[in-house]
Amino acid sequence: MNITPSLPLNDRYDVAVIGIGPVGATLANLLALRGLRVLALDREPDIYQLPRAIQFDGECMRVFQTIGIADQLMPGLFVAPGMKFLGADGSLLLDWQRSTERGPQAWHPSYRFHQPTLERALRARLAEQAGVDLRLRHEVFSVEEGANDVALRLEDTASGRLLRASARYVVGCDGARSTVRRFIGTELEDLRSHERWLVVDVILRRDRPDLGDHAVQYCDPARPATYVRGPGDRRRWEFMLLAGEDAAVMSRPESIWQLLSRWITPDDAVLERPAVYTFHSVVAKGWRSGRLLIAGDAAHQTPPFMGQGMAAGIRDASNLAWKLADVIAGDAGEELLDTYESERSPHVREFIETAVRLGGVIQTQDPEDARRRDREMLANPQVFATPQPRLGPGVHAGGGPAGLIGEQPVLAEGMLFDDKAGYAFALLVDSTWDIAGADPRVQLIRADTPGARDWLRRLGAGAVLLRPDRYVAGLAAAPQDVKRLLQFAAVLCEQLAPA
Repeated sequence: MNITPSLPLNDRYDVAVIGIGPVGATLANLLALRGLRVLALDREPDIYQLPRAIQFDGECMRVFQTIGIADQLMPGLFVAPGMKFLGADGSLLLDWQRSTERGPQAWHPSYRFHQPTLERALRARLAEQAGVDLRLRHEVFSVEEGANDVALRLEDTASGRLLRASARYVVGCDGARSTVRRFIGTELEDLRSHERWLVVDVILRRDRPDLGDHAVQYCDPARPATYVRGPGDRRRWEFMLLAGEDAAVMSRPESIWQLLSRWITPDDAVLERPAVYTFHSVVAKGWRSGRLLIAGDAAHQTPPFMGQGMAAGIRDASNLAWKLADVIAGDAGEELLDTYESERSPHVREFIETAVRLGGVIQTQDPEDARRRDREMLANPQVFATPQPRLGPGVHAGGGPAGLIGEQPVLAEGMLFDDKAGYAFALLVDSTWDIAGADPRVQLIRADTPGARDWLRRLGAGAVLLRPDRYVAGLAAAPQDVKRLLQFAAVLCEQLAPA
């Protein structure tokens, strides 16, 4: 990675990534893995040093594994056991259990993390990547799309110097108030959940095991609240602000300690950060216009009740990077980029709509409605299961496991599937099948362990084609069907018709 004080005029890149938070840094890393020249721009002088997002899942860890930072992250993570929803009287309304064992993706289902630590790891990995120019304190104020590239005008805010650059494509990972989304001109679809919450991060002074490891949703109509156990000594509480409450007043230390007094006092912890957020639920109606695209909070925003805000953006990056790389390499037409929104938008919408429904349970403020809610939920106890959405229409067969996240078996000598596959298409195939003439762009991986063979058996197939983002593209039941899968991987931009 190159960090220099000035950007050469008319320097040309494959992709410009605007906004280098977790989503932008992930995208830039994945693009660099495919050999692209990347201009990574952020208007801030450094990463934001205080925590924001606090949870990601095993699918995100597979992306971080691909980038090469997963093992580095593990010591600073907390494997989360799940979440409990409690009624006004403390009754258990809903139990969302998450296994603390590694699952089918070879990682744990749920992790708590410290966002600045993650961002430092992502940027350190960027520093090791060839072909990445990271420019901090650089703000884009104009884009002009041409036939073959996008001309960018930007300001080095440290010096006031105005600069120019060009890129084949521009991706805005620049947050909820995205400049790139404004350039595209897309509108946001309102999914009708907008509530103010005070988020309080603390660092414990002393051990408090009684606080517990499970996240807790206090569905109390007097004051809905959330507790989240973070990594190490970090803990988070979130409090819904009621109508008429002043955000500035509620953010004062004396107000915060009054809210926290049910659980901790200043003798137990120090305040690290209070912040008031309005939790939105929106999805952009268009994620791409020509050579301009958006990802992460620029494309969608969710209430935090499923912990899927940042995770959804990481999925965006993993879905988009290989498609951009194949289009730029000439291996696919631009039509492939249309599948980015068609696949990701329905997928993220399912998570957002689920979070909105959970928010309806948590944020009930009318006492009678809350009593009715508690009676109904206690009379019909449920165990909440994490949604496993299928991708929308795109580069997959669309039936069976196609369009769902694949498993990650352990291969011979203890190697994980993704490590052997790289950020590329990969065909896991019955080790007894004779596969000749495989496409060189597809990694051919033999099912040479009981775990790999068991996955194929459960799929009812002898081969499974996984995309670079680890989603299942399709299956082959017999050796003669493999050619169809390999042709599909070569065509890329056409949807494989269900068999």
